[in-house]
Amino acid sequence: MKKASSLLCILFLLTGCLYPEERLKENKVPYEAQLNAVQTAVDQFREDKGGIVPIKTRDMNTPLYQKYPIDFNKLIPAYLEDVPGNSYEAGGVYSYVLVSPEEDPTVKLIDVSVSQKIHDIHIRLDAYRQKHGSPPYAQEAGGGFYTLDYKKLGYEHKITVQSPYSGQTLPVLVNGKAELFVDYSEDLYRALQKTEKSYKKGDDIREVLVENSPFVPVFSPSYTVNDKGEPLILQN
Repeated sequence: MKKASSLLCILFLLTGCLYPEERLKENKVPYEAQLNAVQTAVDQFREDKGGIVPIKTRDMNTPLYQKYPIDFNKLIPAYLEDVPGNSYEAGGVYSYVLVSPEEDPTVKLIDVSVSQKIHDIHIRLDAYRQKHGSPPYAQEAGGGFYTLDYKKLGYEHKITVQSPYSGQTLPVLVNGKAELFVDYSEDLYRALQKTEKSYKKGDDIREVLVENSPFVPVFSPSYTVNDKGEPLILQN
């Protein structure tokens, strides 16, 4: 987690870089067109390179949906003219990643605002732990996860992030190792109501969000379904 925190620090310091006005306009362009352009580039790269995909190297312990970030240096200029204007590398609001890189490499997005909020919370959590030894647990959330006592961390309201799926607020959870997670239970519940695909206990149901949206559920714990077919956080 310390490595992840350090990487986040570096990333958010880099957002102070200035970009030309036209680039700043590009990073607000709806993501569909740029997502499709990157997907086409990845597909062509993979075809030309015998199945290899253009990703950066990450530690095997990296969380699933952060494990395969796209390396635009491998795509430019042969497959893309430039990095997408809405990408993090260009000062935009999305990080481009791959899911299923071996079977069916598909380009998806991480909402950087979620990563930034988790980063900010982690700074306060680290400071609290240095003084008190453990996180300020509030209530059990199941599966070895807990909500945080927001007042003890200096917040005026419950600690949440905005969902890239629904736009609604989602709770932030912590486990016994002081690692932070986003609880996507509400998003998963809505997605399960809409999908025709059935899931059984033990299945990782996060794929229902990935398959039906451009976004990945970054910082999510693993979920399955209970006997009623409702989202259930897997034991941490």
